[in-house]
Amino acid sequence: MNNEIARFNMIEQQIRPWDVLDAAVLSLLSTVRREDFVPPALRALAFVDTQVPLIAGQPGGPAMLEPKVEARLLQELQVQRHEKVLEIGCGSGFMAALLAHRAQQVYTLECRPELARMGRDNLHRNGILNATVVEVSAAAGTLGLPAEAPFDAILLSGSVPEVPRELLQQLKPGGRLAAVVGEEPVMRARLYTRTGEASWSEADLFDTVAPRLDGFAEPTRFRF
Repeated sequence: MNNEIARFNMIEQQIRPWDVLDAAVLSLLSTVRREDFVPPALRALAFVDTQVPLIAGQPGGPAMLEPKVEARLLQELQVQRHEKVLEIGCGSGFMAALLAHRAQQVYTLECRPELARMGRDNLHRNGILNATVVEVSAAAGTLGLPAEAPFDAILLSGSVPEVPRELLQQLKPGGRLAAVVGEEPVMRARLYTRTGEASWSEADLFDTVAPRLDGFAEPTRFRF
């Protein structure tokens, strides 16, 4: 397979038709080697319009999101060169690499040791020096990275039932948070913007489905 042709086709046939028209984002996707962040056994899926599992034998577990979803979230966050960014769900490190090319500093959280190692190794091998992988405990009860807050942008690289206020409060005024919210079969990518000390606006972006992030409480289900 010719990776450069496959990358071009991914951008032109999957990403651009999904309303990703930001020239800087498209240029970044053409230069950051997605195949370097895919598990070796699944490298043939690097440019396919599908989620790529990150841990063998765990169907429905952590996965790289579809290229078009990654690209759209990156475009909507509008990260600037002077900004500090938090990602929750490092996975293979690919989204952290994209964010690092646009931001001043990226912190990316991962609660699975094997994925923390994968992400750290992939970022190092690709020369990404301004992204720090922070291994955390999903059971610790603390969300985000309060010690480094506030952030200009936060990205949840997976889905959650709802976005906790604890995370929104780690945004600077004017800061943005992108997440996939809801439950299967209907989830929605949503962009939150901090508008005041205790106020946020939100905008629905698109419908999708993404694997659950660890450490976020599921809603209580009542039975009668």
